[in-house]
Amino acid sequence: MTIDAKARSLLLVCAIALPCLVFANHGHMVPPKQTIATSTQQNGVRGKVVDKAGEPLVGVTITEVGTANKTISDADGNFVLTLSKKNNRITLSYVGFTDQTVVATDNMIVTLQPQETELSEVVVVGYGTQRKESLTGAMANIKSEKLKDITSASVENMLNGKAAGVYVAPGSGRPGASGAIVIRGQTSINGATAPLWVIDGIIVGNSPGELNPADIESLTVLKDAASTAIYGSEGANGVIVVTTKKAKSGRTAFNITAKTGISTLSRGHMQMMDGAEFYDFYKSFANVDQVKFKRWTPDLRNQDFDWFKLATQTGFTQDYNLTVSGGDDKLKSFFSLGYYNEEGAVKGYDYDRYSARMSLSYQPARWLSITPSFSGSLRNVSDKQHDVGSMYYMMPWDSPYDEQGNLVPNQYSGWVNSKGTNYLYDLQWNHNEEKLYEVVGGLDFKVDFTDWLSFTSSNNYRYSNLENHGYYDPRSSAAGGDTHGRITEWRESWVRRYSSQILRFEKMFETHRVSGMLAYEFNDYEHNYIDAYGTGFVKGFEALSATSKPEKLKGAPSAWAKQSLFTQWKYSYDDKLFAELSLRRDGRSNFGINNRYGNFFSVSGAWSINREKWFTLDCVDLLKLRASYGSVGNVPIELYPSYSLYSVGVNYDSMPGALINQIGNPNLTWEKTFTSGIGVDLSLFKNRIRLTLDGYVKNTSNILYKVPVTGLTGVTSIWKNIGKMRNTGVELTLGGDIIRTKDLTWAVDLNLTHNANELRDLYKQLDNNGNYIVKPVLISDGTTIAGTAQRILEIGEPVDTYYMKEWAGVNKEDGRPMWYTTDKNGNKVTTSNYAKASDFKCGKASPDLFGSISTALSYKNFDLHANFGYSIGGQIYSYYRQEFDSDGAYAGDRNQMKLQSGWTRWQNPNDEATHPRALYNNQDKGNQASSRYLESSDYLKLRSLTLGYNVDLNRFGIKNMRISLTGENLFTITNYSGVDPELPAGTNDKGVLSVMNTGGTYVYPMVRKFMLGLNLTF
Repeated sequence: MTIDAKARSLLLVCAIALPCLVFANHGHMVPPKQTIATSTQQNGVRGKVVDKAGEPLVGVTITEVGTANKTISDADGNFVLTLSKKNNRITLSYVGFTDQTVVATDNMIVTLQPQETELSEVVVVGYGTQRKESLTGAMANIKSEKLKDITSASVENMLNGKAAGVYVAPGSGRPGASGAIVIRGQTSINGATAPLWVIDGIIVGNSPGELNPADIESLTVLKDAASTAIYGSEGANGVIVVTTKKAKSGRTAFNITAKTGISTLSRGHMQMMDGAEFYDFYKSFANVDQVKFKRWTPDLRNQDFDWFKLATQTGFTQDYNLTVSGGDDKLKSFFSLGYYNEEGAVKGYDYDRYSARMSLSYQPARWLSITPSFSGSLRNVSDKQHDVGSMYYMMPWDSPYDEQGNLVPNQYSGWVNSKGTNYLYDLQWNHNEEKLYEVVGGLDFKVDFTDWLSFTSSNNYRYSNLENHGYYDPRSSAAGGDTHGRITEWRESWVRRYSSQILRFEKMFETHRVSGMLAYEFNDYEHNYIDAYGTGFVKGFEALSATSKPEKLKGAPSAWAKQSLFTQWKYSYDDKLFAELSLRRDGRSNFGINNRYGNFFSVSGAWSINREKWFTLDCVDLLKLRASYGSVGNVPIELYPSYSLYSVGVNYDSMPGALINQIGNPNLTWEKTFTSGIGVDLSLFKNRIRLTLDGYVKNTSNILYKVPVTGLTGVTSIWKNIGKMRNTGVELTLGGDIIRTKDLTWAVDLNLTHNANELRDLYKQLDNNGNYIVKPVLISDGTTIAGTAQRILEIGEPVDTYYMKEWAGVNKEDGRPMWYTTDKNGNKVTTSNYAKASDFKCGKASPDLFGSISTALSYKNFDLHANFGYSIGGQIYSYYRQEFDSDGAYAGDRNQMKLQSGWTRWQNPNDEATHPRALYNNQDKGNQASSRYLESSDYLKLRSLTLGYNVDLNRFGIKNMRISLTGENLFTITNYSGVDPELPAGTNDKGVLSVMNTGGTYVYPMVRKFMLGLNLTF
């Protein structure tokens, strides 16, 4: 046996027997050159297949002419074929590329030319790549070309409108804010709802972290069971696979991108009263004679301070990126640097992000490739932000400055609202700084045992550290009464380790192609934090040691671990029939010994009808039917729900002790979602018309929920599996090239999503008769000064169904507010007594339909891209109107909104009005929580518009120069009375969705941006 054969045999044994990190001795694995030469039989030929960009093509069929002898290229484009006679001719065939017949020579490199189709495209899927035509699952692939003009610093927000079935609630207009993503509907109540992020094959959790959007080569959104089941317990909310830019062989290439621009804050329809309007509003009170404050004079009509203008500015953004790439087939490298800075449109908030990324691809032998990688980032936030809420609630009669231009103190006696806080006074001293460091290192290697069997090891270490420092001066109100100042320090660090060992098989038998993999994966996470507050110090000293009294000191470690075994098998017949099977077994420390392991699976198939011999419609490039069924899982958001926990940082009568703070549930099990789906892919007239249609049913069982329990136990809730939920939906993606000529192209694309959610089962509760029955569960958004927009969990209803008092309008006789109630006969009647009003189901938050429309127009060197977003059928609960459209309930306390088009205020008997009578210190409760403040969230928005021009500078050694101008959030058509119907939402560090479609009073709205960009490639 040769040294080469021994080394490969040893590695094969290690790959099968040791599902852990494989450390190979490089010296024993590199065979002598003569061994490689003799390992090829006398008539054997080796080669590589690439596309016109030099990228390897996987799955190319190489056939010896005149024989049935054939093979296929591997993931690196390499192939080995034994010929019947030397120097015979071979034919290379690949879907989407023109067949090519050449004379076979050893170490040959063949470049295939593409046909006018996208079917040959190789997309990144779970744990590998796959030809687009052979896909059996529902997924969306978004290339960097469609992301290059997006100006957001958040990777999550980049997906907005880019794929059917993907709902993105933007973070906010605050620099660096990230949004929330929901794929194919909400499948959990108390569990995580954020999708799983996978970056370059590495599972990173429910967030992409501080990834620089400029480093992204493509995004693949995995939506159905066929594509997500391979991720098992983390695939219930969909998976987003990110591929970063990699090294390419060839001469060293440089790419420089520079973007700079401005941002402004839109008021939308939410216009606040000026001084004169506010005075006239007070004068309209039916009880105006009760208005009592010392400055109540007509002179107030002339007092008009614009708090919105005070807090806002023209924001400034700059974004610079440099990439360097090059090398040969043996050693390639990629390096990038990025800097992003944004000064917010609300004054006082500055965001910086520095990023670096490096990857190498080293192939010391044909059968061995090594890929080390490194990335690092620093996020730096300086926060002296002006108060967003003050832009709206501060009264125009009160100015933060006195007549001499000096800042007035808090609770200034000269203000109408003498109990108010002048936030500018506090901002003289108070500030907050935050730094987040993230370092990621990886080492991957691949061993090709034969042309059909390989082993891949991927290993990754991710470290993050967050530091937050807060200073609240003794002179400020934020310091808290008699505390004489407060200093806060927060330190948080987390480590995530990942390792996967995968054995891959791919073989072709005439028209049958079989591939598979067997893998082991390990993933663990450690977290530590320290939270310290100190009070009482001499002004100007910012060290925690300068405080005289420790106010709070907390800190704790936490950790979890997961290990998995999984396999996936794929079969295709004659490139027209495709089948896939995946199985996975996950074990997680979140669960107790009773249910620590869970099993997940998927089966799927596809039929390319257009490749049948009897199918003779030349206009059809692709007609494929898909079907899939499978299961995925979800885990509770807390780490130890199966265990009873105690708090030990407590004392009683100066004696240390422990208190129970969680009752464990050892029988808690996985939240499981079973998804069935069908789909069709259609391409016509050389891909000029493209259609993808998918339908799905997602049944979730064992819903994770914190069930309330009696406080006598010392805790208020316990984790249980409580019920079932269903999401059904339809997704449509339609595109067409209306014009396709040499100089002029015009393409239009549309995506549309409909998802319906329904609660199917719920846990039983004890009724007054001692029987266990299913009763609805009420969920609150959290208490506000005027009540909460609660929701109801009831069988047969969506989980985001509003449940509250139903608004009945205004009593035209006396102007009092009215609500509906149910009389003793079960009939709905009106009442002006809020306490007697009944609660009703009043619609839902999620839209019936949402999506986007995009168009791309290019003429010679010019290009124009526009992207519109729309949403139909959802509802927003407008919390801000409870405060700023409150009929005088908060008189003397805060400003009010102007009446908008179609709104009228009741003044006299028999008035038909939308708004009740206005009274000073109104006690009619018209502003209490009810469907009065439920509004349609329908909108049509121009999300982005980009004009670009490509300059030919080849004669100067510059491959390409592109100049672009991009505008974002340019206009919105909506009846929503607030600033923006596309309300901000987010997910916390556990992947739990914050409340969507509730218009809070202090929301930092999305900004309008204009960015000038320059891109150079040379």
